[in-house]
Amino acid sequence: MNTPRAHSGFTLIEMLIVVAIIGILAAIALPGYQDYVRRSKLAEATSQLSDLRVKMEQWYQDNRKYTDAGDAACGVAMPAAQYFTFTCANGDPQSFVLTATGVAAQDMGGYTFTIDQANARQTTAFPGAAGLPKSCWIYRKGDGC
Repeated sequence: MNTPRAHSGFTLIEMLIVVAIIGILAAIALPGYQDYVRRSKLAEATSQLSDLRVKMEQWYQDNRKYTDAGDAACGVAMPAAQYFTFTCANGDPQSFVLTATGVAAQDMGGYTFTIDQANARQTTAFPGAAGLPKSCWIYRKGDGC
């Protein structure tokens, strides 16, 4: 007499179904995760620009101008950062524009943020965003001011 054996383990079909479900979940979750990581990198630009603006105002309080001794450059040193490069431009000793430009090698190419002496913040480049420049710092494609 044949007695039925107890099954142990999974069949190949069951394993393929599980792998397919995991693949679908990963395909849905990965773009959202990548966007989340990218937004966290944007914080470096905005926080450094805010900090630099405060330093420029402190420089102005001490020197009554935003430029250095030769009136050729901004009075504060630009920081070395991982995801953005920072530059300062000034048309005259009483104004400046600080710019954060994304580093392409760090997957941040195409992002540019600015701030000036009047605390006017702008997003001048943001991949996938329409209607640029915007008169604020945006963190997502659909953000508005």
